[in-house]
Amino acid sequence: MLGFCEKCHDMVEYYINERKMTKNIKGKEIEYIGKVAICSECGSEIFVADIRDYNLKMLDNTFREKEGLISVSEMELILDKYNIGKRPLSLLLGWGEGTLTRYLDGDVPTKQYSDTLKTILNDPEYMKKLLEENKDKITDVAYKRCSEELVNIEKKKFITIKSEDKIDHVVKYLLVNCVDITPLALQKLLYYAQGFFKAFTDDFLFYNNCEAWIHGPVYRSVYYKYKNYGYNPIEENECYYTDIELDKMEKEILDNVIRNFGCYSGKVLEKMTHAEIPWSSTRVGLRDDVNSERIIEKELIAKYFHDIKLKHNMLNISDISDYSTDLFNKLYR
Repeated sequence: MLGFCEKCHDMVEYYINERKMTKNIKGKEIEYIGKVAICSECGSEIFVADIRDYNLKMLDNTFREKEGLISVSEMELILDKYNIGKRPLSLLLGWGEGTLTRYLDGDVPTKQYSDTLKTILNDPEYMKKLLEENKDKITDVAYKRCSEELVNIEKKKFITIKSEDKIDHVVKYLLVNCVDITPLALQKLLYYAQGFFKAFTDDFLFYNNCEAWIHGPVYRSVYYKYKNYGYNPIEENECYYTDIELDKMEKEILDNVIRNFGCYSGKVLEKMTHAEIPWSSTRVGLRDDVNSERIIEKELIAKYFHDIKLKHNMLNISDISDYSTDLFNKLYR
């Protein structure tokens, strides 16, 4: 990495250190963990635009978290979750039509507006009531799209109740078909299976929540079931594998995840997930060594893998090899 050092008067290599920083915002001292670029030649701190932008983002997220305000990523999730645009949602709320756009561009909402948006994110019934009471304020097309998505959310709620143990069948299939799989690797394969299944079928493979732990995405119930294996491969009794209930498409996607990601160690897979938006954006404002129970929202996983599918022009499930290879090469070239 190169940057201009004013002391050396030259473009130099630099390294990055984390540093505790403070900033006064509206009379309040905000502490956050930022980064600084250090010249490898003279040890002076140098200016790097990307690091400045990173620190501003960390400050913004820390301030919002301390004040209990909704984040930009959470607002983006609202739009994805209900298939609604910024302008229609602003109008449903009785706000100026550009209000949501301003907030998504970085303006900080008031506590009252933030609480309203948080309620919408977490309560589909509230969103449904808002939509029906104010549908005359938006176009028929916007109303229809949002209404249909609310119906889908309701259907998925009942599927969730029915599918609580679905992740167990996925785990069994992975254990049967992977060689020497550790708990760490298992967690990452579950995450990739969830993401690519959603990208190719528009359904979630299972409905358990994924959390952004220090070592990457984690499904809590699976973690506690296999934690005693530590860094060793998981070994199960053969009778454990006799009742796997998965359909043809589920198995096909799992087979491709195993083929293209199961070839890597748990630590490599951990590094891969650390480089991806769902885990990294969920942990914004946290140091690398800080424990967290923050949930990686399913909508965030869905959007990321949908974008990956488009970016790599994945027409067939086997095309996920392009992504896994590209990601590995970027991390270890």
